[in-house]
Amino acid sequence: DSTRLIVNGAEPDTVLHLAATEGSVEDLELEDVLKVGYRGIKCVESGGPEPGVGCAGRGVFTSINFLEENGAYNDVYYVSYDVLGDVVCGGFAMPIPENKAQEIYIVMSGEMMALYAANNIAKGILKYAHAGGVWLGGLICNERQTDRELDLAEALAARLNSKLIHFVPRDNIVQHAELIKMTVIQYAPDSKQAGEYRALAEKIHANSGRGTVPTPITMDEL
Repeated sequence: DSTRLIVNGAEPDTVLHLAATEGSVEDLELEDVLKVGYRGIKCVESGGPEPGVGCAGRGVFTSINFLEENGAYNDVYYVSYDVLGDVVCGGFAMPIPENKAQEIYIVMSGEMMALYAANNIAKGILKYAHAGGVWLGGLICNERQTDRELDLAEALAARLNSKLIHFVPRDNIVQHAELIKMTVIQYAPDSKQAGEYRALAEKIHANSGRGTVPTPITMDEL
């Protein structure tokens, strides 16, 4: 679902699914899995096994290696990996220890379990920060309209030795765009919410190289 709206709802052919169909990942070509979406964004879905079977993190590992070997990263300005929020499987964390990323941005909200997951991810980043050089770029709060949500997000960012990059307000225009299989920027480019996403992108661009080594906190402190 990371790329669904960028490619206007087209069903993705995932790396793992096609590899299983063809026999192995070595039997695939880049054009088999790479889809070009809105504004020329190149999209690939790693895929995973059936629910309850195997390790989905393996798809991340396999996909990144396949993309590198087939030149998918040539002539691109930005590469973004969208991985599961709570790093419970080493495969999902693969961009961290393998130096596949420069900065990590944690998307969270003011709900307790989102704060808990963000702190857990910070622990994973700390484990590899000194060895790999992939640091925490900051937190991005995706508003759920909980009490004092902005205060909580800023406080957690400070305790993690980081900063709140952007507070994305909740707006039903997101759901309106989803219904017709578009991103907000494609659906309503002049809307306030589209402006929020552009502001977020500009802040991430300006923050390049300014990541920090996180300082996770205990459950009691959380």
